[in-house]
Amino acid sequence: MKGVVLAGGLGTRLRPLTSITNKHLLPVYDQPMIFYPLQKLAEAGIRDVMLITGGNSAGDFLRLLGDGSDFGFRTLNYAYQVKEGGIAEAIGLTRTFIGGDRFVVILGDNILEDSLKPRVDAFREQREGARILLKVVDNPSDYGVAELDGTRVVSIEEKPARPKSRYAVIGVYMYDSFAFEVIDRLEPSARGELEVTDINNAYLENGTLHADIVKGWWADSGSSIDGLLQAGIKARQLRVEEGS
Repeated sequence: MKGVVLAGGLGTRLRPLTSITNKHLLPVYDQPMIFYPLQKLAEAGIRDVMLITGGNSAGDFLRLLGDGSDFGFRTLNYAYQVKEGGIAEAIGLTRTFIGGDRFVVILGDNILEDSLKPRVDAFREQREGARILLKVVDNPSDYGVAELDGTRVVSIEEKPARPKSRYAVIGVYMYDSFAFEVIDRLEPSARGELEVTDINNAYLENGTLHADIVKGWWADSGSSIDGLLQAGIKARQLRVEEGS
């Protein structure tokens, strides 16, 4: 199993903080935002990771993270996304690194309280297909919303006016090599990007898309200035609880 962290984007929702740096290098309480997803992959036992970034701050990740040994990784690889081509395009850049392995993708601004290990272990036991993480939210219309039959996903609707559930799709995706076959045939969406939703829908159509529900706290720390602030407050609270 390999890991992929996506840390590109312009971070326009966090300007002016991101006017001179990548949003994933901003602090969330006592450490850079990018540390959180890397730590989750390490806790899950993943030892080979690729980080995808872009823009003018790409070299800062190398200076900050080095070879990844501080996280316990065997290898930490880097790839550069030239344009804002979408999450699916970024995943496509990992093809040579992934080879025929399964892999876990986590968006670099997603911060999770729960361990990824039991979810990764469940994916290892899954015969084929993909696995995504969901979170019960109060405002499902702001997200992609999944409908479940047991652990199998039977539908995903993007920002529905009348959600079929409160299960929001968050930024953790687990795929087998079929994902690259899907990416090869994707067409850009209306906003000119290759969408990760289209990858998930391809697995859904095959009946091989499964999900786990996150029970603990989750934050999209790059969603807004207020989102970044609340993520920092919660991260501090969790750190205090761990130390007590």
